Amino acid sequence: MKGSTYRRCYCRDADGKPYGKSCPKLAGTRRHGTYSIRQELPARPDGSRRSFNRAGYPTLKEAQADLDHVRALLGLAEADDPEGQESIAALLEKVADEKSPLPDVEETRRRLHTGQDLTVRITVGEWLDTWLAGKKGRPSSISREASIIRVHLKPRLGHLRLDRLRTSHLTEAFEAIAEASVQTAENNAARRAAVAELGTIPWKGRDNRARRKALKEHIAQMAPYGRIVGASTRQRIRSSLRAALNVAIKRQLITFNPAAHIELDAGRRPKALVWTDERVEHWQRTGERPSPVMVWTPEQTGAFLDHAETDPLYALFHLIAFRGLRRGEGCGQQWTDTDLKAKRITVAKQLVVDGWEVYEDDPKTSAGVRTIALDDGTVDVLRAHRERQDRAREEWGDAWVETGRVFTQDNGAWLHPATVTRRFLELSEEAGLPPIRLHDLRHGAATLAHAAGADLKAIQEMLGHSSITITADTYTSLLPEVDRTIAEAAARLVPRARKPYGTGQPPAEDPGGAAESREEPAGGLPSAHAPLTQTAPDEESEAA
Repeated sequence: MKGSTYRRCYCRDADGKPYGKSCPKLAGTRRHGTYSIRQELPARPDGSRRSFNRAGYPTLKEAQADLDHVRALLGLAEADDPEGQESIAALLEKVADEKSPLPDVEETRRRLHTGQDLTVRITVGEWLDTWLAGKKGRPSSISREASIIRVHLKPRLGHLRLDRLRTSHLTEAFEAIAEASVQTAENNAARRAAVAELGTIPWKGRDNRARRKALKEHIAQMAPYGRIVGASTRQRIRSSLRAALNVAIKRQLITFNPAAHIELDAGRRPKALVWTDERVEHWQRTGERPSPVMVWTPEQTGAFLDHAETDPLYALFHLIAFRGLRRGEGCGQQWTDTDLKAKRITVAKQLVVDGWEVYEDDPKTSAGVRTIALDDGTVDVLRAHRERQDRAREEWGDAWVETGRVFTQDNGAWLHPATVTRRFLELSEEAGLPPIRLHDLRHGAATLAHAAGADLKAIQEMLGHSSITITADTYTSLLPEVDRTIAEAAARLVPRARKPYGTGQPPAEDPGGAAESREEPAGGLPSAHAPLTQTAPDEESEAA
């Protein structure tokens, strides 16, 4: 197919008509006018002719380079491939109409050979929507992915072309997310301080009322509380993007996954800490929690259960506190999976919250389906709970909703997990206990089992973890009493000839002067291990 370069200008004659190629100045100077290219394209399906035209090149060399580029693109389709020729021609027509840069030859070759539409340029946002629409899994997981895409990925990356997404784009986006999180933390702290100050201003008095009014207006103008995006959340955002881009690679939309090559701060699981007296005092004085994950001591757990004993949800809290069920597993527990005679329950279902809707699903992992032994006290609590539920069923009569759940609303309907959380927080605050989450009761159950002598494998099976690493890293904490017992036992393993320095106690007297008869080592002090060490006899002692 024919193609050419030519020079033209936009000068006009006396009548105002453009000279075009016939301008007399074109022959007189090389710098007058600009170069243009024209390349004939395959005919349209209806037989009409079409061509690629582009003007404005300052030099012949640049014009010739683009003409060669166009011819290279046309050469990607074989002569016996009319569909490929039509795709290339449609692409060049679109590039000419939009005045966009010529596409890369190798990229176009790859897309042509994989059957992709050459005229479509997918953005990151469009691909994320496509990926999410085809994703399969739990509704709650899909909702979480949708939230990540809506809140974090599309606002910062959605406008970029998918095939031109680079590591530098992601690095810049995640740095912006981290900076925004710092700003959010500062805004939250400022608002929290203003609200605390408002609480210290008395209600009575004209001046006080004026101060309260001014401070309320100031608080209304402050940024609302926001959610801080920590290192763990940024890792989840990266994980979602990487999964979406991996699917794009499988569909041959891209060849490189930049999300797999960016460096982010490690998102480490917070270590559970016990509410010791010192930590409680610090929290009461400053309002600061030592860790996002806190565990009650046995005494604090007992105080909570004593306070909640008359609450309708007491049996559920008791079961979580002693056997470590997840919130959704407790709400989804069925009587058919509860064998009080054999003193065991089987965790087979859970209630999951998606937005505000609740649906039934299998446990979180395959290891979550498990059988858990019950202690006598928990069996008695569940028996008493069943008797109360039977009386409620009789009182409600035909209005009773038969769900088969162990823990239900007053009329037998499903419990909303969020209701359970809200009631737990109310009861723990009423009891005057340091704050923990409902999920931290599960941590506490693991800690109690560990203190009672259970090994990590047994605790893993009780909690339904797929990996013992999760159990070891997050869910077990040493109670102070157990910690002290271990410390004392370790210290007793080392024999000492006398009390360590700094104890304030004099060396024990050695009856019979045995201490003087011992040989002192080179350092001058008697060795604590001298009585336990036997040296090889010398020749004199051997002869004796």
